[in-house]
Amino acid sequence: MILIFIATIAILVIIGIIATLMVWKNREEGEFEEPNYQTFFILGITFLPMGIVFIFVIGPAFIGFTVIGLAYLAIGLVNRDKWRKEE
Repeated sequence: MILIFIATIAILVIIGIIATLMVWKNREEGEFEEPNYQTFFILGITFLPMGIVFIFVIGPAFIGFTVIGLAYLAIGLVNRDKWRKEE
């Protein structure tokens, strides 16, 4: 069991390093785009009720979905002026 835990942590660290390097490279080349904040809002609307239902149906272990939903909603609403317009 400890071996699986260590392997999972190692994989997550490697993925994090690769993602950081990709973002850093794109930022230096000037190709970094601002995220679509409307997508954060839509994900928040999806995760919030799903988390609430999972908490009541399955158990309190799914409170993470509710927290992620609230965070995504907040990010989307705070940056509402930066939503991309559909063309």
